[in-house]
Amino acid sequence: MSKSIRIIVLFSVLLNTLSSFGFYEKDSLSNSNMSKPFTVEIKGEGKPVFFLPGFATPGEVWEETVENLNLKRKSYLFTYAGFNGTAPIEMPWYVTIKNALIQYIKNNKMSDVIIIGHSMGGSLAMDIAAELPNEISTIVLAESLPCIREIMMPNIPAENLVYDSPYNKQMLNMSAQQFQYTATMMASNMTLKEDKKEVLKNWILKADRKTWVYGYTDILKLDQRDILHKIKSKTLILGASFPNVEIVQKNYESQYKNLSNKTIKMASNSKHFLMFDQAEWFYKTLNTFFEDAK
Repeated sequence: MSKSIRIIVLFSVLLNTLSSFGFYEKDSLSNSNMSKPFTVEIKGEGKPVFFLPGFATPGEVWEETVENLNLKRKSYLFTYAGFNGTAPIEMPWYVTIKNALIQYIKNNKMSDVIIIGHSMGGSLAMDIAAELPNEISTIVLAESLPCIREIMMPNIPAENLVYDSPYNKQMLNMSAQQFQYTATMMASNMTLKEDKKEVLKNWILKADRKTWVYGYTDILKLDQRDILHKIKSKTLILGASFPNVEIVQKNYESQYKNLSNKTIKMASNSKHFLMFDQAEWFYKTLNTFFEDAK
């Protein structure tokens, strides 16, 4: 394996390690150029609960969670543009999705919204809750930090991260075989469950390459620590113990210090996809939290 590909794989693995049914319908929202920032699968009835997946992950990642939560609500399982075979949108990618989700809530006159977000889905949950503090009642942030750049790239300012970079060019120019190797390495470092590694790998391989590359740039530029004080929602923050629970806990407490109404819990023996690695703990923790939040 060439040196450049080895560097790409190591960087990709590090990124993912540290980021450490009833009634049914389909819905979508279009932006100005008629492409769709997201698609959404809607199940059940009642007040809304949004399920926002992480990067390169479709809404179906939440299906087992929906089945195991004691929430009598209408579930919205979102898939972002460019992932799982959906058509890509123009850049900027993250902010377009964020604005579309906010507008979706406004257009549908939603209130008392619960948002459950994993990784990048947690980032979106924070932005939405800060923008719509009276509409969002509760959020769950699973393996999500307000600024992963601080962990991965200390002292690197956001303005230094651009789409047209040598690293991004290398990623865009990778062959299908090289990208499959990268996807395999990434998936193996995001969960302890062998059967889920193949699922995660296939989701990565189905991603639009430009979305996958430039979307990472969007996420690395995020720093949401200065908006946390705007969030009124009762918040549950869940982190995985890998690679070191003491370090992970410290990072979460530091980055979320400006968020007032929060509870932080760590999952033992878990990597990034804690809803896979510690499923029963995950369901029980969420159900207890929602019961106490009533």
